[in-house]
Amino acid sequence: MERLRTGFDKFKTEVYDQKPDLFEPLKDNQEPTYLLFACADSRVCPSVTLGLEPGEAFTVRNIGAMVPCYCKNKHTGVGSAIEYAVCALKVKVIVVIGHSRCGGIKALLSLKDGEDDSFHFVEDWVRIGFSAKKKVKDECCDLPFEDQCAILEKEAVNVSLQNLSTYPFVKEGVANRTLKLVGGHYDFVSGKFDTWEL
Repeated sequence: MERLRTGFDKFKTEVYDQKPDLFEPLKDNQEPTYLLFACADSRVCPSVTLGLEPGEAFTVRNIGAMVPCYCKNKHTGVGSAIEYAVCALKVKVIVVIGHSRCGGIKALLSLKDGEDDSFHFVEDWVRIGFSAKKKVKDECCDLPFEDQCAILEKEAVNVSLQNLSTYPFVKEGVANRTLKLVGGHYDFVSGKFDTWEL
């Protein structure tokens, strides 16, 4: 806990107290431009890697930066974040960011049909990207496992982008050109960040 306390003290002194023009308006409301989906991996904090200031991005982090298909009875935490960001906050861009050496992607690629799950939640969650895994296995089966993982990191992002389009308010925003969907990949091994649109 001491690490967290000293971290906050440093933030308060060096950032919060030094930027009243940034923090004063945030006391009343937020108007983020982005909804970011990023992995919960401790190595890939999007605010740090993308240099985002408080108030710029409404952020959802989970295993593998996965976005499930629209369903009112399942994964409602993700669905409510998307709905609030799009309908209430009026974000302009939704970005799904995968990353290098992702444990969630490795778990997805390692899943074997008929095997019992090792975790209570992880395997079921990463199965959201099953169609991406199938594509990689079908098209890249001759490649080493690590190379397949690297390809799957981006293909899983594409599946999440497709899944976003199953949310009626996202589909409407894209159709009206008030909302853009963007894929991203952060390679922390080589220090690269790529973006694309489907």
